[in-house]
Amino acid sequence: MQKTFWLERWQLNQIGFHNVDINPHLRKNWPSLELMENSRVFVPFCGKSQDLLWLRQQGYQVIGVELSSIAVDSFFVENNLVFHKKQVGEFQLFESDGIQLYCGDFFKLPPDILTDIQAVYDRASLVALPAEMRFQYAEKMRNLLPPHTQILLVSFFYHQHEMDGPPFSVDQQEVMTLFCEWCNVRKLYSDDIIGKESHFKARGLSAIYEEIYSITVVNNLS
Repeated sequence: MQKTFWLERWQLNQIGFHNVDINPHLRKNWPSLELMENSRVFVPFCGKSQDLLWLRQQGYQVIGVELSSIAVDSFFVENNLVFHKKQVGEFQLFESDGIQLYCGDFFKLPPDILTDIQAVYDRASLVALPAEMRFQYAEKMRNLLPPHTQILLVSFFYHQHEMDGPPFSVDQQEVMTLFCEWCNVRKLYSDDIIGKESHFKARGLSAIYEEIYSITVVNNLS
């Protein structure tokens, strides 16, 4: 998707993709990563997700990247968080206690920001991108993440011809293609959620599977 697409969605407040609730799969599966307190967790395409707060409340240092300054500003203001801003290269960095959000283009994020990252939470990043950009996303992550980084990936699978994304359909075969060369990949969960998510049915879907993956980096590009 072009950057203007997402910037316009935030400007027009067309953010049906934003979920005010903490993802139940995050609550259920995150403890299995067995991270130490104060581990650094990266959240790409973070928006103003409440998952950021949940991760911070579990004792982690949270680093996010988000294209829209409206989303980043809203996160801190709506949660009554004191924050400071400064320019870091091409990014504007918003900092609060235990949370750093870089406002700018994910694909321009310098690797040194994530040199000591231990985990990644991808709730809506990979599925936000069309097929031609998903490979670029995976290669960028390979360039950014040190070995042993653990990724919790939330994905969706459906018949792509039934609905235009985003979210786009990303099946298990594609996840393996994107990550298996440099990561260990394990599917944790798959369930048809069409009965719980009526807006997807209204968009023409007959079924949509929410799928959760545990991915561990074993061979990056550094």
